[in-house]
Amino acid sequence: MLKSENSRILVINPGSTSTKLAVFDNEEMVLSKTLRHDEKELAPYPDIPSQYSFREKVIINSLQDAGIELNSINAVVGRGGLLYPLEGGTYEVNEIMLEHLRKGVQGQHASNLGGLLAQAIANDIGNIPAFIVDPVVVDEMLPEAKLSGHPLIARRSIFHALNQKAVARKASVKLGKSYKDVNLIVAHMGGGISIGAHRKGRVIEVNNALHGDGPFSPERSGGLPVGDLVKLCYSGKYSQKDVMTMLRGKGGMMAYLQTNDMLKVIERINNNDKDAKLVFDAMAFQVAKQIGLLAAVLKGNVDAIVLSGGLGYSEKFVKAIGQYVDWIAQVLVFPGEEEMEALAAGALRVIRGEEKAKVYKPKIQ
Repeated sequence: MLKSENSRILVINPGSTSTKLAVFDNEEMVLSKTLRHDEKELAPYPDIPSQYSFREKVIINSLQDAGIELNSINAVVGRGGLLYPLEGGTYEVNEIMLEHLRKGVQGQHASNLGGLLAQAIANDIGNIPAFIVDPVVVDEMLPEAKLSGHPLIARRSIFHALNQKAVARKASVKLGKSYKDVNLIVAHMGGGISIGAHRKGRVIEVNNALHGDGPFSPERSGGLPVGDLVKLCYSGKYSQKDVMTMLRGKGGMMAYLQTNDMLKVIERINNNDKDAKLVFDAMAFQVAKQIGLLAAVLKGNVDAIVLSGGLGYSEKFVKAIGQYVDWIAQVLVFPGEEEMEALAAGALRVIRGEEKAKVYKPKIQ
């Protein structure tokens, strides 16, 4: 059973060719490993769900090699996958969740293995819970935020929910308040950029960072002029796959400058590269513009603007954004992303009784 005073939590974060794992004794990380999987290892498996037994075995072997006894673990938490939309929080893995992760109800992605692996290892240990926390499909958007302008296309909430919620809680602590008592604008700035309006603990508006919405980023095109995009799609020059690659993977900074590395862009700026400076300035401008939009959504009642993700390490980029938005509210910076810590913290909040584990009961099945 759970031990509230001293809890050992196994955290699993599957990627396409790797599995990150960590072990926490309460908030202290006592083990962190990234297990790499080459093409030959994954070749026998026809799809992502079929990999889970293989990955389960390598996780258990890795824990044994590190001297971590399975029966010392009190809970297992996995990265949440592409489930049906749900509100933020920590969810105990249940049968319908497992079914939907196997089916890939909103697409197949390595993160779908998170809940499957958490439950499998929890079963191996016996009598301990398995959780997921704040998956990318967290949907707390206002009804009016979901209308796109045409009934055939709805706006969807797909964003860096895990990291956004984690840094929002950190910012709330810094402000001396509870997350449920503050209004924040949180920008996760990595290969993709998502910016959310957090009102009293709920993300009431956020751009779809995956499918072309909001500011352009190092790898994604963001919101493009729709008419021109339609013309490009019907020009006969590009396939659907080509266009999707333009939107995510080879859009944004990559398309303009042939790099997604901010350090290289800043080096080019320092060497008087005018194109690099223009793209840098434009990306900061678009991030700031999105923050301003969300300030209106929050009716000007903003306790802080929170900048996070890999681009948060760039003082130059943070400063460029701040000069546009620091009149709205103070700017707090939490660079990088602490996914493993955020997953463990979500499990700990339930173990300690600070939150109640939520039940996955999707409206769409």
